[in-house]
Amino acid sequence: RIQLVESGGGSVPTGGSLRLACVASRYTRGVYSMAWFRQAPGKSREGVAAIDNDGRTAYANSVKDRFTISQDSDKDTTYLQMNSLKADDTAMYYCAADPFIVEVSATTLDANFTYWGQGTQVIVSS
Repeated sequence: RIQLVESGGGSVPTGGSLRLACVASRYTRGVYSMAWFRQAPGKSREGVAAIDNDGRTAYANSVKDRFTISQDSDKDTTYLQMNSLKADDTAMYYCAADPFIVEVSATTLDANFTYWGQGTQVIVSS
């Protein structure tokens, strides 16, 4: 079992940027696929981005070309760089990890990941 702790959320104006970080309690590179999900008030959870052990990535259409998921193996940290933020990006963002998802594809963003963090709030003001 691993624990995931997110950070980096905050309040920014439209067009601004944030970088979210997810620190794992144990080594994840090469073992777990990682992902970011988000949930806005009154809406269902949405997969945002995912990355697997070989560096393959998948993104929701709503964030393509604006968000980038990456990993820092030395620090057991997964990042989500968010640029050109819009009011619709306002949500609680959650980091997730799964040892059984080997290859990331578009359908990974609909998967039920095994481990979850507590979330970090992102507010984009118009």
